[in-house]
Amino acid sequence: MPKKPTRREPAADPARASLTPETWIEAATAVLEYEGIDHVRIDALAQQLQVTRGSFYWHFRDREDLLRRVLQAWREHATEQITLRLERARVDPREQLRDVMSLPFRGRTAARAARIELAIRAWARRDEMARQAVDEADASRIGYHAQLFAALGFGADESRLRAFLLYSYELAESQLSRQGDSADKQARSAFVERLMTQALTG
Repeated sequence: MPKKPTRREPAADPARASLTPETWIEAATAVLEYEGIDHVRIDALAQQLQVTRGSFYWHFRDREDLLRRVLQAWREHATEQITLRLERARVDPREQLRDVMSLPFRGRTAARAARIELAIRAWARRDEMARQAVDEADASRIGYHAQLFAALGFGADESRLRAFLLYSYELAESQLSRQGDSADKQARSAFVERLMTQALTG
């Protein structure tokens, strides 16, 4: 009697096995960074990653799902993880404040973060999902700044005002990185620190 053939499981797709959702998210973020949101397309990403379009749907429902997760990854990396790292690195709120103020000056890492953020803010001007992500990131960052000022002894209302002004300065430094040399930037940073941490008189 002939032996009954055993059932063979379908072979795993090498592309599916080698690529993770994070691979697609990073590739999409890089395109967003240099070309803008309109160029983040499934076909183009698949070609860039040298896989089939079908492998995309192994990880994501559709383009909207990918874009949502790009925003989620950006917020986690650029806001939540940084805040947690700053809180763990320093106990003194003044030292944490200095670390926060140093973020725009951290070389290539800061430059890339600024490019990505600028691209996301441009995207947010015409897309509600991106707008909400930016608003949430801004609110979280300002809230963290306000906590530091409160820890320095300022009242709740004044802490929020100082937090907004300091955050605005940090955004300006990240986007105006070519304004002034290293000495100019250090002078601006020292001035803003004095301005932000001294009590108002009169």
